[in-house]
Amino acid sequence: MKRDLRDIAARFAFDAPVAGIESLGAGFINDTFRIRTAGAGPDYILQRKNREIFRDVPAMMENIRKVTEHIRRRVEAAGGDPEREAMRIVPTREGALCHTDDGGEYWTAAQFIEGAKSYDRADTPALARKGGEGIGRFQSQLSDFTEPLTPTIPGFHDIRHRFAQWDAALARDAAGRCGRVRAEIDRIEARRDEMLRYHRLTETGEIPVRVTHNDTKISNILFDDAGEVLCVIDLDTVMNSPALNDFGDAIRSYANTGAEDDPHTGRVGLSPEMFAAYAEGYLSVRARELTQAEIDRLAFSARYITCEQVLRFLMDYIDGDRYYKTAYDEHNLVRARAQYALLCDMERRYDDMCATIDRIARRYRER
Repeated sequence: MKRDLRDIAARFAFDAPVAGIESLGAGFINDTFRIRTAGAGPDYILQRKNREIFRDVPAMMENIRKVTEHIRRRVEAAGGDPEREAMRIVPTREGALCHTDDGGEYWTAAQFIEGAKSYDRADTPALARKGGEGIGRFQSQLSDFTEPLTPTIPGFHDIRHRFAQWDAALARDAAGRCGRVRAEIDRIEARRDEMLRYHRLTETGEIPVRVTHNDTKISNILFDDAGEVLCVIDLDTVMNSPALNDFGDAIRSYANTGAEDDPHTGRVGLSPEMFAAYAEGYLSVRARELTQAEIDRLAFSARYITCEQVLRFLMDYIDGDRYYKTAYDEHNLVRARAQYALLCDMERRYDDMCATIDRIARRYRER
């Protein structure tokens, strides 16, 4: 395997010879490696993109190229350092944005940002606030981006599309598991109409479509030694969608008192303190840029995205665990139950969540 990786790495236009390759992280979707180079040159990130998830990797990489080049221009215009405050895609030696190996797998590379820190979990309000600032800044940097983007995963946060997939999964019952999760299925069905009503606001244009990251967990933000945000990474899912999706997805991750796959659902709930901290950071950047319709529905976006994730984990379990990497047979079911516990607590705290958003947004809009 190491010999294969060295051969793949040699296809990219790195500035220095490869000295070593090591596995990096444990993502759900892609396989990621750090390329250590000889001499004073930078290191790099090498990644095998999951072609089962991303059906058009070249188009996805073109999205990333457009977005990162735009952000780099914005950073430079603001007097920042684009080599540290934005991703830099590294092409192949032939100038392509990805390499296809003999097995049809797609590989991509980016420059490693030396000295950058990342976190697996936001465990303090201060870090949650910085995460909110990071995603807010990312969206703001792309507020004037007008180039077309290809939907890398069509219907990604489109609950109408997800319910169509859900209905098909229930009908085929590929793994024969529907009978044992009837209560979990009913919980999704009880929320179908409410989620579709919310989604229709995007279809009618009441909630605008913008450029969004669509995977806003804290591990996708890099920080410097002083704890300030450098840049947002892992741009595979950058697409056009409501800005609310990024906020809701972040709250699902940052404000959860338990783990995403916590087997003890009693530990799972929404932390009001972490919710407020993330909202503070995000709205410090975005309060004046969002419409009132968006502000009014930021709190609900957390319920929307969490409900979607319950559906997706449960649907993958019913389908035989084909999408997400799992560590054991019931892993997706455990994930679905943990996310459902989080959703229920969000529903209980919803009025307070709305009041928090309103208070913070008003303060920043009045400055």
